[in-house]
Amino acid sequence: MLHNVIILCLGMISVAMLLNLLRLFKGPDLPDRVLALDTLYVNAIAMIILMGLLLRSNLYFEAALLIAVMGFVGTVAVAKYLLRGDIIE
Repeated sequence: MLHNVIILCLGMISVAMLLNLLRLFKGPDLPDRVLALDTLYVNAIAMIILMGLLLRSNLYFEAALLIAVMGFVGTVAVAKYLLRGDIIE
């Protein structure tokens, strides 16, 4: 039963990622694109965690933690750039 639910969730997250990519490329302005990219990496983390559950491997959870940290740092850097025009000041 859990196997089927994980497969269903993987499909739903894949659709969400496709919609995020559409917003990323079509977004009317830069903040919308940044938000779409932020949501895209959160969905990627969810997909990696589901793959770890499906394959019963701890390596996927470590990869998800690394992507979460890199995504957070990237989001902070882009936000600082949008607010100030410079990242390191």
